[in-house]
Amino acid sequence: MRRTALLATVTALVAGALVWPAARQADAAPLTFAHPGVTVSKSQLDFARTQVNAGAQPWKAAYDQMMASKYADLNRVPKPRATVECGSYSNPNYGCTDEREDAIAAYTDALAWYITRDDRYAKKSIALMDAWSAVIKEHTNSNAPLQTGWAGSSWPKAAELIKYTYTGTWANSGRFATMLRTVYLPEVINGSNSNGNWELSMMEAAVGISVFLEDRTSYDKAIAKFRTRTAAYVYLSSDGALPKTVPSQNLDTTAKIVNYWQGQSTFVTGLTQETCRDFTHTGYGISAISHIAETSRIQGEDLYGTDVGERLRQALGFQSKYQLGEAVPSWLCGGSLTLGLGPVTETGYNALHNRLGIAMANTQKLTEQNRPSGSNNLFVAWETLTDGDNPN
Repeated sequence: MRRTALLATVTALVAGALVWPAARQADAAPLTFAHPGVTVSKSQLDFARTQVNAGAQPWKAAYDQMMASKYADLNRVPKPRATVECGSYSNPNYGCTDEREDAIAAYTDALAWYITRDDRYAKKSIALMDAWSAVIKEHTNSNAPLQTGWAGSSWPKAAELIKYTYTGTWANSGRFATMLRTVYLPEVINGSNSNGNWELSMMEAAVGISVFLEDRTSYDKAIAKFRTRTAAYVYLSSDGALPKTVPSQNLDTTAKIVNYWQGQSTFVTGLTQETCRDFTHTGYGISAISHIAETSRIQGEDLYGTDVGERLRQALGFQSKYQLGEAVPSWLCGGSLTLGLGPVTETGYNALHNRLGIAMANTQKLTEQNRPSGSNNLFVAWETLTDGDNPN
């Protein structure tokens, strides 16, 4: 009997060992990363390419908009520098705009390659990435973390497309990976206690970089920070009388929380930490939430089915109705809002409405009204092309 029991135990242990690699802990990095897998997947790209080639709308108009932009210019001259110095409100601005826009251009050219199969665009994307990876050493001054987050969100999107879809060669891909690992990732991975859009953008960069580097440890750390920050950025009535907070910020009194929420003391579902600041910065936060949720979905964990998806849905709906012109009540931001949400609704709307079937009337109206959505010239680009009504 002892021998039988021992055999059963060994069999169970072996079976467990064989099964274990297929299991996945919640909020953990995938055991095998999917590529291309930063905000857009191969199946999404294939859908977009098919629609463009068929002349279908809104994808053809979105493609035409992208190709007519300065970012798709094959004569673009990169402007890398060893030290990118970015102060508050872009003062000083030593390489900040150049870096962000070269990164968006690299992603634009990578998309253009995928749609057209014209390898001039792939080579241009590579040239932009190579120019920066050969030169840049650091980001400095007060806006360095945010700048690194913005540029660091676009670079891995470009790199994923080139490394995993281009049929030619990219000799300096290893140097580019080293740049992401040594210059970008350390600047963003530990997060920020500034306004929430900072940390959300920084985590978008950290997640995207982690996918490209296949760095499971950094991926897990970034996702954990993202979950905490998202819960503290978008209020749900289920949170209680006051919004959730990020522990490191020590927002331990009502007065501190109200002050951090731009003086807003009435909390309603869908309100964000920066709604009463302005919709532009709020849009940055919402966009980063949608990008990270989309990347996580591609990597095998669908955060849209968690509170992340609910907060994203409510934030989109709340901001969209006022962006569309609904009268602002006196209790909200003193009765006055600074609008300008930006081209940030396509990814979240497609995931929540088209894939999950959730009614989002205001977000749908705003999204369709703004098509084709272009770029905010910071870290958002061409999402009607990649995400517009995309079933994949």
